Amino acid sequence: MIPSENISNPDSKAGPSLAPNTGVVLMNVGTPEAPTKPAVRRYLREFLSDPYVIDINPIARFLLVHCVILPFRTGKSTKAYQSIWTEEGSPLLVHGRNLTERLEKALGVPVELAMRYQSPSLETASAQLLERGVEKVIGVPLFPHFAKATWESSADVAHEIMGPLFGEENIRLVQPFYEHPDFIHAVTEITQETIADFDPELVMMSFHGLPMNQCMETDKTGSHCGRSDNCCDAIVEANSNCYRAQCFATARALAQSMNLVEANSEEQREPGQYPYEVAFQSRLGRTQWTEPYTEPRLEQLAESGVRRVAVFCPSFVADCIETIAEIEDCAADTFKAHGGEELRFIPCLNDTDVWVQALARIIQDSA
Repeated sequence: MIPSENISNPDSKAGPSLAPNTGVVLMNVGTPEAPTKPAVRRYLREFLSDPYVIDINPIARFLLVHCVILPFRTGKSTKAYQSIWTEEGSPLLVHGRNLTERLEKALGVPVELAMRYQSPSLETASAQLLERGVEKVIGVPLFPHFAKATWESSADVAHEIMGPLFGEENIRLVQPFYEHPDFIHAVTEITQETIADFDPELVMMSFHGLPMNQCMETDKTGSHCGRSDNCCDAIVEANSNCYRAQCFATARALAQSMNLVEANSEEQREPGQYPYEVAFQSRLGRTQWTEPYTEPRLEQLAESGVRRVAVFCPSFVADCIETIAEIEDCAADTFKAHGGEELRFIPCLNDTDVWVQALARIIQDSA
């Protein structure tokens, strides 16, 4: 972990290339192959059947997925994918391919893209790296924060598939980079100009949500996570792998980098200094997830008289259904329906120049 007070403002290009026999595989969650009900159903079935994602009794999980979620959620999800689909395909896959191509040029070694669910698969990416003469692989789960359902699931599958091909000693994984100075700098670069131009009354950082039980499971002491209102105020040993604590650490680092101040702070704001809040989106089911929840909070803000809000999503490195359909479309409509005037969504890092260079350095730091 890199403390937020050590955040720099890196402006140099990526350093020396990795060893010629090294390859990189970028790993993201995945996307349906097409915005159709059969394709979306296949994707949801594979994704939600992962015990890392829904960590309940296998029989209960099967019944929940096949008897409740798929029959009632497939249609709604299909419409959402149709609303964001481009001529090139799914935004997540398009940005992933572009990032892969540009990162390969920046690093000077083979880079392949793999999805945890659907295609391109990790098996295919691994085979392509072997064909290109790669002997050592750096796996990059494109998730800034640790979560069992994302980072750990991808890491375990990476070892399972690539270990026998390359040897466990030749597999290295990039750790969660939620406070890495290059990640913070990249998000700052693509975000702060839009915020200044828009001049919002409030900036919201909307992170993907996670069931609270999965956060608390990472607390090996059993006495820290969720035990007080301020358990996420600092990263300590007990919450070092807590998703919610890492999200708040990212928020503090970005606030420092962008000169934002907490909305509920009594600190006097300087001219041009914007207040910010943290919220969590994409809740599924009735169990408690990380709070506060994004859309209900936007409703409260609008009803309290806030008219202009800027929202960006630091837990995503590429725009996808959760950022475009859920925030840019649905959350914006919710905000306006309750009295707000404009919600300005700020796109993710995607395949921008600053992210290509930042990710190259993050990978080099892990080599």
